[in-house]
Amino acid sequence: MTKFKDLNLSEATLKAIDKMGFEEATPIQSETIPLGLTGKDIIGQAQTGTGKTTAFGIPMVEKIDTKNDAIQGLIIAPTRELAIQVSEELYRIGSGKRARVLAVYGGQDIQRQIRALKQRPHIIVGTPGRILDHINRRTLKLENIQTLVLDEADEMLNMGFIQDIESILSNVPPERQTLLFSATMPGPIRAIAERFMKDPEMIKVKAKEMTVSNIDQYYVKVPQREKFDVLARLMDSHSPELAIIFGRTKRRVDELANALSLRGYQAEGIHGDLTQAKRLTVLNRFKAGKIDVLVATDVAARGLDISGVTHVYNYDIPQDPESYVHRIGRTGRAGKEGMAVTLVDPREMSYLREVERTTKKRMNPMEAPSWDDALSGLQQAAVTELEEAIAKNEWAEYRAFAKDMLEQYNPEDLVAAALKLITKEPDRTPVHITNEAALPQRRDKFRSKNSGGSRKPSGSGRQGGGRSYGNRDRKSGSSGSGGGRRKYSSN
Repeated sequence: MTKFKDLNLSEATLKAIDKMGFEEATPIQSETIPLGLTGKDIIGQAQTGTGKTTAFGIPMVEKIDTKNDAIQGLIIAPTRELAIQVSEELYRIGSGKRARVLAVYGGQDIQRQIRALKQRPHIIVGTPGRILDHINRRTLKLENIQTLVLDEADEMLNMGFIQDIESILSNVPPERQTLLFSATMPGPIRAIAERFMKDPEMIKVKAKEMTVSNIDQYYVKVPQREKFDVLARLMDSHSPELAIIFGRTKRRVDELANALSLRGYQAEGIHGDLTQAKRLTVLNRFKAGKIDVLVATDVAARGLDISGVTHVYNYDIPQDPESYVHRIGRTGRAGKEGMAVTLVDPREMSYLREVERTTKKRMNPMEAPSWDDALSGLQQAAVTELEEAIAKNEWAEYRAFAKDMLEQYNPEDLVAAALKLITKEPDRTPVHITNEAALPQRRDKFRSKNSGGSRKPSGSGRQGGGRSYGNRDRKSGSSGSGGGRRKYSSN
């Protein structure tokens, strides 16, 4: 795997990447970043979850001249949720250089955005309709743009934004670098590439990079309300040396880490709301073996180089198959075998089948272990601990006590009592985990992307921290409100 430190990045950007906890570059990052740094136009065919934001964000930030107050980078995204997500990641990447990042999107007071634009951001991330609105109001000046990114271009096509995009592109200087990312390459997207890009390099995440061979994959079909107890019994019966648990939302991660701690596990969580210092502290404690269980969101754990992880548990199945691949890729490293177990709400089985199609590997069904199974696993762990203690031969000073006790008690009773003392029996302390809505029933979502055909966007928002397609920005404005979000990112 390529390390970020091997990509010839500036000290400021490397420092920012290190603070984010990233060490290894994903395939799309390791190919895109070196080309992007040379100024080449790039077409990246990649799904959400492959790390493409960092792939285009690093070259953009590296070229920013922070002494120049002009807008130098523009990223166009299909939804306000993605625009916010991308701007937050760009802000973190650019923190070392003190690059200023602003997200503009429908649903937020445009006067508020106009005031923020007067603070001279270096990078703008926005939805097509709102960007065009600012261009028409002359509140957004793009004559100094050096890098332009079209993110999830096929989604923008399906949402009817092609004309908006072409209008925006006509307002950007022709002497620029353009990067286009899309899961599929339908005709209209290719036409944009031909018209507005110069000799673009094509980068595609190959299918073989999306497969996993040395990881045993299982799933447990379990209703939402029973998930935590099933997770606890799985961990008790497996006795993992180091485990990562993935949750879909920040709230989920916080609640899981707290609940596991109440049940006696050494567990801590990481997600995007933690300070960089706190994230690094937690990661270093996990790498050092001071905590046994790391609970994480996808964004927080992506790109981490952690050895020795024996088990990955997906408390929530991810929306994108590629996110699943990157999750379970935290185990089974350096030729060692790993185990991945996914807890699947019966209403989300269609997502599991799509994961299997992507990885080209069937998951094995696993029965939820009983409390007796959990106790048996913990007892076996105690036996192993006792055997390891004997092998270390560091108990000479206890031999006299052992001899005295053997004269008084049956040897089997003594060993049984010792095992009883060191066995962590299953803990049933009551915990609270908030139920979250199942992923929407969109059985054709991934197949329709592969077909490249046009589809009508669904009106129902995705739950649990994913992008909501219920709030979309159009030329005429947008629905929803943008209150409560950070309007301006600066360091």
